[in-house]
Amino acid sequence: MVLEKPGQPLVEKQFPIPEPEGKQLLIEVEACAVCRTDLHVVDGELPEPSLPVIPGHEIIGMVRRTGPDTETIREGDRVGVPWLGWTCGECRFCRSGRENLCDRARFTGYTLPGGFAEFTIADERFSIPLENDSPAAEIAPFLCAGLIGYRCLRKTGDARKLGLYGFGAAAHIVIQIARHEGREVYAFTRPGDHSAQEFARSMGAVWAGDSDGLPPEELDAAIIFAPVGELVPYALRAVAKGGIVVCGGIHMSDIPSFPYEILWGERRIESVANLTRQDGIDFMEIAPKIPIRTKIEPFVLDQANQALNRLRSGQIEGAAVLIIR
Repeated sequence: MVLEKPGQPLVEKQFPIPEPEGKQLLIEVEACAVCRTDLHVVDGELPEPSLPVIPGHEIIGMVRRTGPDTETIREGDRVGVPWLGWTCGECRFCRSGRENLCDRARFTGYTLPGGFAEFTIADERFSIPLENDSPAAEIAPFLCAGLIGYRCLRKTGDARKLGLYGFGAAAHIVIQIARHEGREVYAFTRPGDHSAQEFARSMGAVWAGDSDGLPPEELDAAIIFAPVGELVPYALRAVAKGGIVVCGGIHMSDIPSFPYEILWGERRIESVANLTRQDGIDFMEIAPKIPIRTKIEPFVLDQANQALNRLRSGQIEGAAVLIIR
C-alpha cells in the first residue's frame, strides 16, 4: 500500500521482491501496526517523505534473505523493524549515544520503505532480533507505541503519580509498565469520550477524565501522546512543582501561549524525538517480564486506508494492526 501524494489515500501496487544489498535484510512481513506517525506522513504533516513511499514502521517479520555483509542475523530469524532505520554513526549525536537526534537519520515508512507490504528491506543494524514467539499482531505495537512510550516513561524519572494525555496504543502499553513499577496512572481523554475513559480504567488507571480538566490530585509527571499542543498548558497545571511534562509525538499542533506561573516552580517541558537501538533492547527485555499484553484491532493489508481512517477519527481502542500473513 503506497503513498503517492500526501493527503490522498494509499494505493495498492505490485513491485518485484527486492534483493538485499550490503547489510540489508529481506523481510517477509507478518504484521505491521498502524501508528499515528503514519497518519502524520499520509496527511502531509511531516515534510518531505521519500515519495512514493510504503508507510509502516512497527514491523514483525521473518528474514528470507540477507545481504552479503550481514553479520549476526540469519535467514529464518524473526525480527522487529522500528521507526529509526539508519543513522550516520559519525555525527556528534551518534558518537554521544544520541543517535535518535542524528541529522542524517532515515526512518522506516517515511524516508525508507515500510511495512504496509508483503516484503520489505531493512538494515540489519537497526533490526531487533526477537526471541518472542507471540503472535506477530500482538507484538507489532511494541515497535513504536511500546518503544516511544517506554522512552517517554523513562523521562519521568521516579514520578509516582503519572498522567497520560491521550489513551491510545502507546498509553495502553505504558500504563502496564507504570503499574508494574508501582506508579499511579491518571488517564486523560478527549472530553466526553467515556469509552476511552472506561478502557483506561480497565487497564488499571486510578482515575480517568477529560483532558481539559484537572485530576483529583497533583501529578508528579505527565506524558502527552495526543498531537494537541493546547494540552501542554493543561498538563502544566496538573503537575506539581518540580514536575515534568513530556511530549511524546513527532508532530504536535502549535502550543498556545500560557502564563509563566504555571511553568514556574521548576516545572519542565521536554520532547521525545525518535528512539535509539538501546531503547529497543531495554524494552524488549522488560516486556515479557511484566508481561505486556496489547489490545488490537486487526485489518488485512488492503484495508490500510480503513485502519488509518479509524485511527484518525479516534475509533481505535488499543492499536490497529495490519495482518499480512
